[in-house]
Amino acid sequence: MDLDQLAALRTPEGSAALAAAAGLAGGDPLAAASALRATGVPPALAAAALTQAELRHRAIGKFGPAAAGMFLTRAGLEQATRRVVADRRAERLRAAGVHTLADLGCGLGADALAAARAGIRVYGVEADPVTAAMAAANAAAAGLAELFTVECGDATAFDVSRVDGVFCDPARRRAGTGRRIFDPRSYSPPWDFVTGLAERVPRTVVKVAPGLDHALIPPGAEAEWVSVDGDLVEAALWCGELAQATRRATLYRQEGAEIRRHQLTGSGAAEAAVGPPRRYLYDPDSAVVRAHLVAELADELDATLGDPSIAYLYADQPTRTPYARCLEITDVLPFSLKRLRALLRDRRVGRVEILKRGSALTPEQLRKDLRLAGDQAASLVLTRVAGSPTVLVCQPVD
Repeated sequence: MDLDQLAALRTPEGSAALAAAAGLAGGDPLAAASALRATGVPPALAAAALTQAELRHRAIGKFGPAAAGMFLTRAGLEQATRRVVADRRAERLRAAGVHTLADLGCGLGADALAAARAGIRVYGVEADPVTAAMAAANAAAAGLAELFTVECGDATAFDVSRVDGVFCDPARRRAGTGRRIFDPRSYSPPWDFVTGLAERVPRTVVKVAPGLDHALIPPGAEAEWVSVDGDLVEAALWCGELAQATRRATLYRQEGAEIRRHQLTGSGAAEAAVGPPRRYLYDPDSAVVRAHLVAELADELDATLGDPSIAYLYADQPTRTPYARCLEITDVLPFSLKRLRALLRDRRVGRVEILKRGSALTPEQLRKDLRLAGDQAASLVLTRVAGSPTVLVCQPVD
C-alpha cells in the first residue's frame, strides 16, 4: 500500500471496490481478484481493495463492527490494541484528569480513537507516511477528526508541553521486514526516550510487549499485564500520577453476552508457600503469571505451589475464580511413559489435553507415544514437584 493507492481507495470508485471486495473476502484469493476485475475494477485497485477486505475481516476480533470502515496494514493490525483494552485505558486516562493527549507512534490510531471517543483531544504522531494517512482516514471514518489529528514526523521531536498526558506504543517490528523486536532497547522511539517521558509528563502510559523483563520497569511505575479470553495480549507501564499499584493483572473474559473485566494487584515480590500436590490444581492465567502475582492468587485460593519455580497451585477445595482454571487431580505419578500408558489404557482414555510447565517433553510427541485408544478423556499436566518430573492425571472442574 502506498499513498496513491490509499487515495484511490477513498474515491467513490475505491469505495465501490471496497464494498465489492468485502463480499469476496475469505474465499479463494485468485478467484476473488478475477471476479473483482471482471466488474471493471482496474487490477491495482482490485488488489488494494481485496487486501483491505482481508485485513478488515481479520480485524473484527480486535475492533468489532468498526473494522469494516478502517484502513489497515498487516504490521499495524498486529500491533494495534484491541478495542476493549483501548477503551478501558482511555477511561482510566480521562478519570485521571487527562484532557489533551499525545499519542507518540500512533500507528493506525486504535488507542487514539478510543481516547477521542472518551472526549480527550489527541495529537497523533506517526513516522510512516502511509500509516499516518491511514490513521487520519480512520479518524474521519469514525467521525472523530476534530478530536484526533495526525502529523507525520518524529515522535521524539513532539513538544509534550502542549499536552497533559502521553501515550507511547513504540514500534516492536523492524521496518521493511516486519520481524519482531524482542529487546526494548531496539524499539522505535528508543527505550531511553520512552522511559524518560514520565519525567517530562506526569501522566504517561507506555504500551510494551508482554514479555518485558521486570528489570526494565521504571521505579515507581505500575506494570500491568492484560489478557483477553486467556490470551496474553500486552503489557503497559503506568507512570507518575497514573500509577495505582505495583503490579496488576487485568483479564477480559466473555461471560455470556458481556465482556467482564477482572483485576488482581499486588507487589509482584511475594512468595507462595510450597507443599505437596493436593486434590485440586489451578492453572493461573498468563497475565497473573507474568505480573508475578501467583502468590496473591494463592492467598485467595488457600493454595500452595508444588515447586517454587512453577506457577501451578494446589488446594483442597475448588474455588470459583476468574484468574485460573481448575482441575481435579485423580493420579500423581513420577513421570514414566510405560506407567502412564498403562494407566490410560486401563481407564480407556482415548483423548487427552496436555498442559505443561517445567517439563522438556513435547506434547505432540508424547501424544503419539501414548498410543491412545478408548472413549474417555483426561487432562495430563506435565510438571515438576519438589524438583522431580511428575505427571498429574486430571479432570476439568466446571
